[in-house]
Amino acid sequence: MPVIVEADSAVVPQLQRALPAGSHVVATVDGMLAWLDQRTDEYGVVLGPSVGLEVAFSVAELLRITRPAVSVVLVRQTVDTTVLTRSMQAGVRDVVTTEDHAVLAGAIERAHQLHRALRGITDDAERGKIVTVFSPKGGVGKTTSSVNLALTLADDGARKVCLVDLDLAFGDVAITMQMFPSNSIEQAIGSENSVDLSMLEGLLTPHPSGLAVLAAPAHPDVRERISPLLIARILRTLRDGFDFVVVDTSPSFDDATLTALDETDECVIVATLDVPTLKNVKVALETMDMLSIARGHRHLLLNRADDAVGITVEKVESILDMPVSAQIATAVDVAAATNAGTPIVAQKPQHQASQAYLNLATSLIGEPLTGVGVGVGGGDARSRSLFRRGRN
Repeated sequence: MPVIVEADSAVVPQLQRALPAGSHVVATVDGMLAWLDQRTDEYGVVLGPSVGLEVAFSVAELLRITRPAVSVVLVRQTVDTTVLTRSMQAGVRDVVTTEDHAVLAGAIERAHQLHRALRGITDDAERGKIVTVFSPKGGVGKTTSSVNLALTLADDGARKVCLVDLDLAFGDVAITMQMFPSNSIEQAIGSENSVDLSMLEGLLTPHPSGLAVLAAPAHPDVRERISPLLIARILRTLRDGFDFVVVDTSPSFDDATLTALDETDECVIVATLDVPTLKNVKVALETMDMLSIARGHRHLLLNRADDAVGITVEKVESILDMPVSAQIATAVDVAAATNAGTPIVAQKPQHQASQAYLNLATSLIGEPLTGVGVGVGGGDARSRSLFRRGRN
Protein backbone atom coordinates (compact mmCIF):
# COMPACT_ATOMS: atom_id res chain seq x y z
CA MET A 1 0.00 0.00 0.00
CA PRO A 2 1.12 3.61 -0.48
CA VAL A 3 2.11 5.83 2.44
CA ILE A 4 1.00 9.46 2.46
CA VAL A 5 3.22 12.04 4.16
CA GLU A 6 1.11 15.13 4.79
CA ALA A 7 0.60 17.29 7.89
CA ASP A 8 -2.36 19.31 6.58
CA SER A 9 -5.56 17.48 7.56
CA ALA A 10 -7.48 19.39 4.89
CA VAL A 11 -5.26 18.05 2.10
CA VAL A 12 -5.14 14.41 3.26
CA PRO A 13 -8.70 13.52 2.12
CA GLN A 14 -7.94 14.92 -1.35
CA LEU A 15 -4.95 12.61 -1.67
CA GLN A 16 -6.78 9.61 -0.24
CA ARG A 17 -9.48 9.83 -2.90
CA ALA A 18 -6.91 8.88 -5.54
CA LEU A 19 -5.28 6.07 -3.54
CA PRO A 20 -6.29 2.51 -2.68
CA ALA A 21 -8.31 1.88 0.48
CA GLY A 22 -6.05 1.22 3.44
CA SER A 23 -3.31 3.66 2.39
CA HIS A 24 -1.49 4.81 5.51
CA VAL A 25 -1.16 8.47 6.51
CA VAL A 26 1.65 10.01 8.59
CA ALA A 27 2.38 13.64 9.32
CA THR A 28 6.17 13.57 9.11
CA VAL A 29 9.00 12.03 7.10
CA ASP A 30 10.36 10.41 10.27
CA GLY A 31 6.99 8.74 10.78
CA MET A 32 7.08 7.44 7.21
CA LEU A 33 10.58 6.01 7.60
CA ALA A 34 9.58 4.30 10.86
CA TRP A 35 6.52 2.87 9.09
CA LEU A 36 8.62 1.52 6.20
CA ASP A 37 10.95 -0.17 8.69
CA GLN A 38 7.97 -2.29 9.80
CA ARG A 39 6.43 -2.77 6.35
CA THR A 40 8.57 -4.53 3.78
CA ASP A 41 5.94 -4.63 1.02
CA GLU A 42 4.92 -0.96 0.74
CA TYR A 43 5.34 0.18 -2.84
CA GLY A 44 4.82 3.94 -2.85
CA VAL A 45 5.46 7.10 -0.82
CA VAL A 46 3.32 10.14 -1.60
CA LEU A 47 4.97 13.33 -0.35
CA GLY A 48 2.25 15.95 0.08
CA PRO A 49 2.50 19.73 -0.38
CA SER A 50 3.41 20.34 3.26
CA VAL A 51 6.72 18.49 2.81
CA GLY A 52 9.44 20.98 1.90
CA LEU A 53 11.11 20.53 -1.47
CA GLU A 54 14.61 20.00 -0.11
CA VAL A 55 13.33 17.45 2.37
CA ALA A 56 11.39 15.72 -0.38
CA PHE A 57 14.45 15.50 -2.61
CA SER A 58 16.53 14.10 0.27
CA VAL A 59 13.87 11.45 0.94
CA ALA A 60 13.77 10.48 -2.74
CA GLU A 61 17.55 10.12 -2.89
CA LEU A 62 17.57 8.01 0.28
CA LEU A 63 14.81 5.67 -0.87
CA ARG A 64 16.30 5.34 -4.35
CA ILE A 65 19.34 3.71 -2.74
CA THR A 66 17.88 1.92 0.27
CA ARG A 67 14.45 0.91 -1.11
CA PRO A 68 14.55 0.94 -4.91
CA ALA A 69 11.20 -0.90 -5.12
CA VAL A 70 9.45 2.00 -3.33
CA SER A 71 8.43 4.79 -5.71
CA VAL A 72 8.31 8.40 -4.53
CA VAL A 73 5.48 10.54 -5.87
CA LEU A 74 5.76 14.27 -5.21
CA VAL A 75 2.55 16.31 -4.90
CA ARG A 76 2.73 20.10 -5.29
CA GLN A 77 0.14 22.84 -5.54
CA THR A 78 1.89 23.95 -8.75
CA VAL A 79 4.63 22.34 -10.84
CA ASP A 80 7.30 24.17 -12.82
CA THR A 81 10.37 23.17 -14.85
CA THR A 82 12.75 23.62 -11.92
CA VAL A 83 10.77 21.28 -9.70
CA LEU A 84 10.55 18.67 -12.47
CA THR A 85 14.30 18.84 -13.15
CA ARG A 86 15.30 18.56 -9.48
CA SER A 87 12.79 15.76 -8.95
CA MET A 88 14.20 13.74 -11.83
CA GLN A 89 17.75 14.16 -10.49
CA ALA A 90 16.69 13.07 -6.99
CA GLY A 91 14.89 9.94 -8.21
CA VAL A 92 11.27 11.03 -7.80
CA ARG A 93 9.13 8.76 -10.01
CA ASP A 94 6.27 11.20 -10.66
CA VAL A 95 5.34 14.80 -9.91
CA VAL A 96 1.64 15.70 -9.84
CA THR A 97 -0.55 18.57 -8.74
CA THR A 98 -2.83 18.34 -5.73
CA GLU A 99 -6.04 18.59 -7.72
CA ASP A 100 -5.14 16.04 -10.40
CA HIS A 101 -6.51 12.88 -8.78
CA ALA A 102 -6.47 10.85 -12.00
CA VAL A 103 -2.76 11.51 -12.58
CA LEU A 104 -1.97 10.67 -8.96
CA ALA A 105 -3.94 7.42 -9.23
CA GLY A 106 -2.02 6.55 -12.40
CA ALA A 107 1.30 7.28 -10.72
CA ILE A 108 0.45 4.97 -7.82
CA GLU A 109 -0.66 2.23 -10.21
CA ARG A 110 2.67 2.48 -12.02
CA ALA A 111 4.45 2.32 -8.67
CA HIS A 112 2.55 -0.87 -7.87
CA GLN A 113 3.43 -2.41 -11.22
CA LEU A 114 7.11 -1.55 -10.77
CA HIS A 115 7.12 -2.99 -7.24
CA ARG A 116 5.59 -6.25 -8.48
CA ALA A 117 8.05 -6.47 -11.37
CA LEU A 118 11.07 -5.93 -9.11
CA ARG A 119 9.78 -8.62 -6.74
CA GLY A 120 9.17 -11.04 -9.60
CA ILE A 121 5.40 -11.12 -9.07
CA THR A 122 3.50 -11.85 -12.27
CA ASP A 123 -0.21 -11.69 -13.08
CA ASP A 124 -0.35 -15.46 -12.53
CA ALA A 125 0.54 -14.78 -8.90
CA GLU A 126 -2.10 -12.07 -8.36
CA ARG A 127 -2.64 -11.40 -4.70
CA GLY A 128 -5.90 -12.27 -3.03
CA LYS A 129 -8.21 -10.10 -0.95
CA ILE A 130 -8.33 -9.74 2.81
CA VAL A 131 -11.90 -9.53 4.11
CA THR A 132 -12.13 -8.49 7.76
CA VAL A 133 -15.34 -9.20 9.69
CA PHE A 134 -15.74 -6.79 12.59
CA SER A 135 -18.23 -5.60 15.17
CA PRO A 136 -17.56 -3.42 18.22
CA LYS A 137 -20.23 -5.37 20.13
CA GLY A 138 -19.99 -8.99 21.18
CA GLY A 139 -22.83 -11.46 20.74
CA VAL A 140 -24.01 -10.16 17.36
CA GLY A 141 -23.12 -13.31 15.40
CA LYS A 142 -19.75 -12.12 14.08
CA THR A 143 -18.03 -15.52 14.18
CA THR A 144 -21.06 -17.28 12.70
CA SER A 145 -21.01 -14.71 9.90
CA SER A 146 -17.26 -15.13 9.35
CA VAL A 147 -17.58 -18.89 9.04
CA ASN A 148 -20.57 -18.80 6.70
CA LEU A 149 -19.06 -16.07 4.54
CA ALA A 150 -15.75 -17.95 4.24
CA LEU A 151 -17.55 -21.16 3.24
CA THR A 152 -19.59 -19.26 0.67
CA LEU A 153 -16.48 -17.68 -0.85
CA ALA A 154 -14.73 -21.06 -0.94
CA ASP A 155 -17.67 -22.60 -2.79
CA ASP A 156 -16.61 -26.16 -1.98
CA GLY A 157 -13.05 -25.64 -3.19
CA ALA A 158 -13.77 -23.47 -6.24
CA ARG A 159 -11.68 -20.73 -4.59
CA LYS A 160 -8.82 -20.94 -2.16
CA VAL A 161 -10.00 -19.34 1.07
CA CYS A 162 -8.32 -19.10 4.46
CA LEU A 163 -10.28 -18.22 7.60
CA VAL A 164 -8.11 -16.57 10.27
CA ASP A 165 -9.33 -16.37 13.86
CA LEU A 166 -7.87 -13.17 15.31
CA ASP A 167 -10.00 -13.15 18.43
CA LEU A 168 -6.81 -14.17 20.18
CA ALA A 169 -8.32 -14.46 23.66
CA PHE A 170 -11.66 -16.16 23.00
CA GLY A 171 -11.69 -17.26 19.36
CA ASP A 172 -14.50 -19.69 18.48
CA VAL A 173 -13.94 -20.39 14.80
CA ALA A 174 -12.55 -23.90 15.32
CA ILE A 175 -15.25 -25.02 17.73
CA THR A 176 -17.97 -23.48 15.56
CA MET A 177 -16.78 -25.70 12.71
CA GLN A 178 -16.18 -28.67 15.05
CA MET A 179 -12.49 -28.70 14.23
CA PHE A 180 -9.74 -29.70 16.61
CA PRO A 181 -6.55 -28.09 15.28
CA SER A 182 -3.14 -29.38 16.28
CA ASN A 183 -1.56 -25.99 15.57
CA SER A 184 -2.65 -22.38 15.76
CA ILE A 185 -1.23 -18.91 15.30
CA GLU A 186 0.56 -19.50 18.61
CA GLN A 187 3.15 -21.66 16.86
CA ALA A 188 4.16 -18.66 14.72
CA ILE A 189 5.26 -16.56 17.71
CA GLY A 190 8.79 -15.27 17.18
CA SER A 191 8.71 -15.88 13.41
CA GLU A 192 8.20 -12.28 12.32
CA ASN A 193 11.26 -12.38 10.06
CA SER A 194 10.69 -15.84 8.59
CA VAL A 195 7.00 -15.98 7.73
CA ASP A 196 6.38 -17.66 4.38
CA LEU A 197 3.73 -19.86 2.78
CA SER A 198 5.61 -23.05 3.53
CA MET A 199 5.77 -22.26 7.23
CA LEU A 200 2.13 -21.22 7.41
CA GLU A 201 0.90 -24.34 5.64
CA GLY A 202 2.02 -26.35 8.65
CA LEU A 203 -0.12 -24.19 10.94
CA LEU A 204 -3.35 -24.34 8.91
CA THR A 205 -6.10 -26.86 9.54
CA PRO A 206 -8.00 -28.05 6.45
CA HIS A 207 -11.79 -28.30 6.56
CA PRO A 208 -13.58 -30.91 4.37
CA SER A 209 -15.07 -28.05 2.33
CA GLY A 210 -11.61 -27.05 1.12
CA LEU A 211 -11.46 -24.09 3.50
CA ALA A 212 -8.21 -23.62 5.45
CA VAL A 213 -8.36 -22.35 9.04
CA LEU A 214 -5.70 -20.59 11.09
CA ALA A 215 -7.02 -21.09 14.60
CA ALA A 216 -6.73 -18.79 17.59
CA PRO A 217 -4.60 -19.88 20.57
CA ALA A 218 -6.13 -22.34 22.99
CA HIS A 219 -5.41 -20.09 26.00
CA PRO A 220 -6.08 -16.33 26.26
CA ASP A 221 -2.78 -15.45 27.94
CA VAL A 222 -0.94 -16.22 24.69
CA ARG A 223 -2.35 -13.13 22.94
CA GLU A 224 0.14 -10.80 24.65
CA ARG A 225 2.97 -12.60 22.85
CA ILE A 226 1.47 -12.26 19.36
CA SER A 227 2.81 -9.00 17.95
CA PRO A 228 1.06 -6.74 15.42
CA LEU A 229 4.08 -7.16 13.13
CA LEU A 230 3.65 -10.94 13.14
CA ILE A 231 -0.07 -10.61 12.35
CA ALA A 232 0.61 -8.19 9.50
CA ARG A 233 3.19 -10.46 7.92
CA ILE A 234 0.96 -13.52 8.29
CA LEU A 235 -1.94 -11.77 6.58
CA ARG A 236 0.22 -10.44 3.75
CA THR A 237 1.74 -13.86 3.17
CA LEU A 238 -1.66 -15.57 3.17
CA ARG A 239 -2.88 -13.00 0.67
CA ASP A 240 -0.22 -14.29 -1.74
CA GLY A 241 -1.40 -17.89 -1.35
CA PHE A 242 -5.20 -17.56 -1.23
CA ASP A 243 -7.91 -15.95 -3.30
CA PHE A 244 -9.56 -14.68 -0.11
CA VAL A 245 -8.42 -14.37 3.49
CA VAL A 246 -11.41 -13.93 5.82
CA VAL A 247 -10.45 -12.56 9.23
CA ASP A 248 -12.66 -12.94 12.30
CA THR A 249 -11.77 -10.29 14.87
CA SER A 250 -12.43 -9.54 18.52
CA PRO A 251 -15.21 -7.06 19.40
CA SER A 252 -12.80 -4.23 20.22
CA PHE A 253 -10.12 -2.08 18.65
CA ASP A 254 -7.27 -4.11 20.13
CA ASP A 255 -3.86 -4.36 18.43
CA ALA A 256 -4.76 -7.51 16.49
CA THR A 257 -8.01 -6.03 15.18
CA LEU A 258 -6.41 -2.72 14.23
CA THR A 259 -3.66 -4.56 12.37
CA ALA A 260 -6.21 -6.64 10.46
CA LEU A 261 -8.27 -3.56 9.62
CA ASP A 262 -5.14 -1.79 8.43
CA GLU A 263 -4.39 -4.67 6.05
CA THR A 264 -7.96 -5.23 4.90
CA ASP A 265 -9.28 -4.79 1.37
CA GLU A 266 -12.94 -5.20 2.31
CA CYS A 267 -14.53 -4.82 5.75
CA VAL A 268 -17.80 -6.49 6.77
CA ILE A 269 -19.37 -4.78 9.78
CA VAL A 270 -21.92 -6.87 11.68
CA ALA A 271 -24.73 -5.20 13.60
CA THR A 272 -28.04 -6.14 15.19
CA LEU A 273 -31.21 -4.08 15.56
CA ASP A 274 -30.78 -2.82 19.10
CA VAL A 275 -29.85 0.66 20.27
CA PRO A 276 -26.63 -0.22 22.20
CA THR A 277 -25.18 -2.11 19.23
CA LEU A 278 -26.07 0.62 16.74
CA LYS A 279 -24.54 3.24 19.03
CA ASN A 280 -21.31 1.23 19.24
CA VAL A 281 -21.23 0.65 15.49
CA LYS A 282 -21.74 4.38 14.90
CA VAL A 283 -18.78 5.19 17.13
CA ALA A 284 -16.71 2.45 15.46
CA LEU A 285 -17.43 3.85 12.00
CA GLU A 286 -16.38 7.32 13.14
CA THR A 287 -13.18 5.82 14.52
CA MET A 288 -12.54 4.03 11.23
CA ASP A 289 -13.06 7.32 9.40
CA MET A 290 -10.46 9.02 11.59
CA LEU A 291 -8.02 6.16 10.94
CA SER A 292 -8.84 6.08 7.20
CA ILE A 293 -9.76 2.39 7.37
CA ALA A 294 -11.52 0.79 4.39
CA ARG A 295 -13.13 3.97 3.10
CA GLY A 296 -15.51 2.99 0.32
CA HIS A 297 -14.96 -0.71 1.06
CA ARG A 298 -17.32 -1.30 3.97
CA HIS A 299 -20.27 -3.68 3.92
CA LEU A 300 -22.95 -3.59 6.60
CA LEU A 301 -24.44 -6.96 7.56
CA LEU A 302 -27.58 -6.78 9.70
CA ASN A 303 -28.01 -9.92 11.75
CA ARG A 304 -31.29 -10.90 13.47
CA ALA A 305 -32.97 -8.21 11.42
CA ASP A 306 -36.62 -8.59 12.45
CA ASP A 307 -39.30 -5.97 11.76
CA ALA A 308 -40.93 -6.61 15.14
CA VAL A 309 -38.11 -4.98 17.11
CA GLY A 310 -39.21 -1.51 15.98
CA ILE A 311 -36.06 -0.37 14.14
CA THR A 312 -36.32 -0.43 10.35
CA VAL A 313 -33.52 -0.97 7.87
CA GLU A 314 -34.10 2.56 6.60
CA LYS A 315 -33.60 3.89 10.13
CA VAL A 316 -30.35 1.94 10.48
CA GLU A 317 -29.05 3.31 7.19
CA SER A 318 -29.93 6.83 8.34
CA ILE A 319 -28.24 6.39 11.72
CA LEU A 320 -25.06 4.83 10.35
CA ASP A 321 -25.01 6.78 7.09
CA MET A 322 -24.25 3.69 5.03
CA PRO A 323 -26.37 1.19 3.10
CA VAL A 324 -27.19 -2.29 4.36
CA SER A 325 -25.42 -4.84 2.15
CA ALA A 326 -27.21 -7.92 3.53
CA GLN A 327 -29.67 -8.76 6.27
CA ILE A 328 -30.46 -12.01 8.05
CA ALA A 329 -33.63 -12.57 10.03
CA THR A 330 -33.65 -14.45 13.32
CA ALA A 331 -33.89 -18.17 12.56
CA VAL A 332 -33.64 -21.23 14.76
CA ASP A 333 -32.17 -23.06 11.77
CA VAL A 334 -29.02 -20.90 11.87
CA ALA A 335 -28.34 -21.64 15.54
CA ALA A 336 -29.16 -25.33 15.10
CA ALA A 337 -26.81 -25.62 12.13
CA THR A 338 -24.03 -23.89 14.06
CA ASN A 339 -24.52 -26.17 17.06
CA ALA A 340 -24.39 -29.19 14.76
CA GLY A 341 -21.02 -28.06 13.38
CA THR A 342 -22.42 -27.70 9.86
CA PRO A 343 -22.97 -23.99 9.19
CA ILE A 344 -26.21 -22.96 7.53
CA VAL A 345 -24.69 -22.34 4.08
CA ALA A 346 -23.51 -25.95 4.03
CA GLN A 347 -26.55 -27.51 5.65
CA LYS A 348 -29.26 -25.54 3.84
CA PRO A 349 -27.90 -23.62 0.81
CA GLN A 350 -31.38 -22.37 -0.12
CA HIS A 351 -32.14 -20.95 3.32
CA GLN A 352 -32.77 -17.22 3.55
CA ALA A 353 -29.62 -16.76 5.64
CA SER A 354 -27.55 -18.73 3.11
CA GLN A 355 -28.84 -16.54 0.30
CA ALA A 356 -27.94 -13.44 2.30
CA TYR A 357 -24.36 -14.66 2.70
CA LEU A 358 -24.35 -15.49 -1.01
CA ASN A 359 -25.37 -11.92 -1.87
CA LEU A 360 -22.73 -10.54 0.46
CA ALA A 361 -20.04 -12.75 -1.08
CA THR A 362 -21.15 -11.67 -4.55
CA SER A 363 -20.65 -8.02 -3.63
CA LEU A 364 -17.17 -8.83 -2.30
CA ILE A 365 -16.11 -10.82 -5.35
CA GLY A 366 -17.68 -8.53 -7.90
CA GLU A 367 -19.04 -11.39 -9.98
CA PRO A 368 -22.16 -13.59 -9.82
CA LEU A 369 -22.20 -16.63 -7.56
CA THR A 370 -24.70 -19.43 -7.96
CA GLY A 371 -24.41 -20.93 -4.49
CA VAL A 372 -24.23 -24.39 -6.06
CA GLY A 373 -21.48 -26.46 -4.48
CA VAL A 374 -21.39 -24.64 -1.16
CA GLY A 375 -21.06 -27.52 1.20
CA VAL A 376 -18.66 -29.87 2.87
CA GLY A 377 -17.74 -32.14 -0.02
CA GLY A 378 -14.30 -31.24 -1.31
CA GLY A 379 -13.20 -34.85 -1.57
CA ASP A 380 -9.66 -34.00 -2.65
CA ALA A 381 -9.20 -30.96 -0.41
CA ARG A 382 -6.70 -32.73 1.85
CA SER A 383 -4.69 -34.27 -0.95
CA ARG A 384 -3.57 -31.05 -2.56
CA SER A 385 -1.85 -27.89 -1.43
CA LEU A 386 -3.93 -25.44 0.57
CA PHE A 387 -2.52 -22.62 -1.51
CA ARG A 388 -3.38 -21.39 -4.98
CA ARG A 389 -0.08 -22.58 -6.36
CA GLY A 390 -1.29 -26.14 -5.68
CA ARG A 391 -4.49 -25.84 -7.68
CA ASN A 392 -4.99 -28.10 -10.65
